[in-house]
Amino acid sequence: MSRGLSISSFILKNALRNGRRASLTVASVAISCGLLVTLLTLQRELTVPPESETASFRIIARNKVSLTQPLPVRQMAAIQKIEGVRQVTPFTYFGGLFREETATSWAQFGVEPTRFREFLLEGRISQGSYEAFVKDRNSCLLGADTLRRYGFRVGDVLKFTGTFYPVDLELRIAAVYEGTIDDRNCFFHHKLLDELMGDWGRVGTWYILAETADAVNGVISRVNTTFSNTSAEVRAETERAFQLGFVSMFGNVKLLFGSISAVVIFTLVLVCMSTMSMAIRERFRELAVLKALGFRRREIFAFILAESFGLALCGAVVGIGGVWIFWNTINLQALTQGFLPYFEVTPRIMATGGLVAALLGILAAIGPTLAMARMSVVQGLKTLD
Repeated sequence: MSRGLSISSFILKNALRNGRRASLTVASVAISCGLLVTLLTLQRELTVPPESETASFRIIARNKVSLTQPLPVRQMAAIQKIEGVRQVTPFTYFGGLFREETATSWAQFGVEPTRFREFLLEGRISQGSYEAFVKDRNSCLLGADTLRRYGFRVGDVLKFTGTFYPVDLELRIAAVYEGTIDDRNCFFHHKLLDELMGDWGRVGTWYILAETADAVNGVISRVNTTFSNTSAEVRAETERAFQLGFVSMFGNVKLLFGSISAVVIFTLVLVCMSTMSMAIRERFRELAVLKALGFRRREIFAFILAESFGLALCGAVVGIGGVWIFWNTINLQALTQGFLPYFEVTPRIMATGGLVAALLGILAAIGPTLAMARMSVVQGLKTLD
């Protein structure tokens, strides 16, 4: 018992012998681990969009040629008759600019209100009434996150400048929804857009709700078949697949963040190895004395490993814990101007960061250990402090 305490005290004193270097090492590991965890989380948020439990019922059908090509409104009646379809509504992205903003930070979609109600399976109306939204063609249904972000109230009028369409929208907030995976969007009457466009008769995409999750694949196949060899062929896919296809427009995000993460890890290796090399070089004489006293190589390696692993672990705890606290306390939507609704530092990502730090702590101890193994007792005793 006393021997174990003595050895632990010996390792701790060696690790903290140079307080400034130990502090800088822990800080370097903490910053690197924090940056690594942040990059992994950002990659996850960009490449794996959040998915609700009810998303498995929903399907999006777009023009087979391109997402930018509209579809004729007459297709709705045919889709509604397809076996396995519970409901269908137009789902047209407007992409308007609000106030003086130069980019759209929250989406606006044109829908058919009476049909769209069934798509909010996991959501609820928290303010106003859905009936008011249905009755007023110039009204909108707004997400609770956007309402809180801008300080809106039910009854306020929102003005959007058209970007994709040569018309502007002026919408009154009739109801507020929350409880969905993304409570930021604005939904308005598709009929209003159709009228402003001069009885346009087109929709951006179709939003289809299947009767059951098991019926989804069959519905997708039947929708595609129904409009094959027509002037407006469609490509139907699950909501999840549509989201991932949209994300792919950003390019190879995984390669970008993977490259940055590799640089971070390489930097962390250099920091740990440099620190341990300097620390061991200063103690060659002491380690030689330990050899002379009968300590075996594996025991000395254990001392060095414990010191390196301990510093790396401390840095990982500080860095990963700090990042977790930071991303769970800040207003992310305000920081990213609504671009990221969520930034979940998952236990798996935190474990990955901790595992990387642990492996680097082990790798950093290998170099000094090899140098110590090649050194004889005589050479070590000749070393100057």
